Amino acid sequence: MANATDVILVGGGMMSATLGVLLRELEPSWEITIIERLSDVALESTSPWNNAGTGHSALCELNYAPLGADGTVNPERSLGIAEQFHISRQFWASLVNEGKLANNSFISSVPHMSLVMNADHCDYLKKRYEAFKTQKLFEKMEFSTDRNKIAEWAPLTMAGRNESQPVAANYSAEGTDVDFGNLTRQMVKYLVDSGVRVEFNRHVENITREADGAWTLKTTNTQDNTLPLTFRSRFVFLGAGGGALTLLQKSKIPEGRGYGGFPVSGLFFRTQNEEISAQHNAKVYGQASVGAPPMSVPHLDTRHVDGKRYLMFGPYAGFKPNFLKQGSLMDLPMSIHRGNLMPMLRASLDNMPLTKYLLGELRKTKDERMASLLEYYPQANPDDWELITAGQRVQVIKKDDKKGGVLQFGTELVTHEDGSLAALLGASPGASTAVPLMIKLMHQCFPERASSWESRLKELVPGYGVKLNDNPELAEEIISHTAKVLNIHH
Repeated sequence: MANATDVILVGGGMMSATLGVLLRELEPSWEITIIERLSDVALESTSPWNNAGTGHSALCELNYAPLGADGTVNPERSLGIAEQFHISRQFWASLVNEGKLANNSFISSVPHMSLVMNADHCDYLKKRYEAFKTQKLFEKMEFSTDRNKIAEWAPLTMAGRNESQPVAANYSAEGTDVDFGNLTRQMVKYLVDSGVRVEFNRHVENITREADGAWTLKTTNTQDNTLPLTFRSRFVFLGAGGGALTLLQKSKIPEGRGYGGFPVSGLFFRTQNEEISAQHNAKVYGQASVGAPPMSVPHLDTRHVDGKRYLMFGPYAGFKPNFLKQGSLMDLPMSIHRGNLMPMLRASLDNMPLTKYLLGELRKTKDERMASLLEYYPQANPDDWELITAGQRVQVIKKDDKKGGVLQFGTELVTHEDGSLAALLGASPGASTAVPLMIKLMHQCFPERASSWESRLKELVPGYGVKLNDNPELAEEIISHTAKVLNIHH
């Protein structure tokens, strides 16, 4: 006998939690069930040690605004990401205000900073600053080539640095660090308290479409195989991080054909030496190496996890064929089939520099990895740093009419034409843009309900449907309000 429910959310991470809360607010009568294969929520990609934890507002991430062929820097993509992050912030502030989140401990003020070395990169950073400072969302950004000023912003980056090396930095005091694990746990607690069912240790074995249009999910218990459960629903969201691709393939929806995935793992150095972490309060992002994927941009990163402050540096890219950190080594080979073989082959041929980069990263010794850290923290002592393994990122490979197949570094929303099933693939900028992504998903899957949702959405996200960057007075009012509620710098 199948367990009937109005909504099934597969995966207990940031995306499912966000969609669950949105649907609970907009359709309070709907029955919602969350299915998670591990023993608790936020243990995979949403775990604070499995993602960067940056509130991705494009203040410091240089890969969002590269130098153009004409020698100029275009801020448009960065503005789009900043707008999305402010939507997420407004939503979180509303939940705190209404008492639906226990507190605002999931977000902390941590300045965002871009630091570059050598003359060419310094020239680029100046151009980026000039292009950004005229935009409302970036107007408080500062720029300096003065070593003393940069040392004020981030002392560890300057002490012991070669005096002849040109350096430049952008600095944004309004940056944030987000503990997405903490935030997800708070959201899921609210959902459970409001009647949402959460099934832990449940692996989705199969997804089938019934004659009446409903979806049936057959699951097994990962701790005890004698406890299978079947769920039935008119709407299914596959929000299982790297595992979403395998689930999408099981659903057999035509929109999912041709998609493949390329898993990239990450390693970080972390120090728990409180004396060191107390001297650095910033997320310092640099320039990615040639051939490196965008999520491999080096950063010296202040983190607040479960109330404690840490310092980490990385990432160092790696390769494992599993799609989840706690997944199977067979994930990648089992995901390849006739429908996506050609796109995957084409994408791999077009990305040989990436393959070469990953192989080089895998061969690095601790001393070689330390050399990268020393570029950003010249006086770092290897004894203070431990190497930790972060989560898996599965980059999207999709069909392309011209090339046959392309590797993407963003996120991809795949929805069935009738809106009954949706999947979120990809990684960056990920959790920071969860709220606008899930609002977009809801409008794609339930277009007939959009007008009835509008007033409540406006309460939850006062700037919804408006570009803050183009409305300076509204931006000032909204950003000031959310900063006050979330107790962060503005």
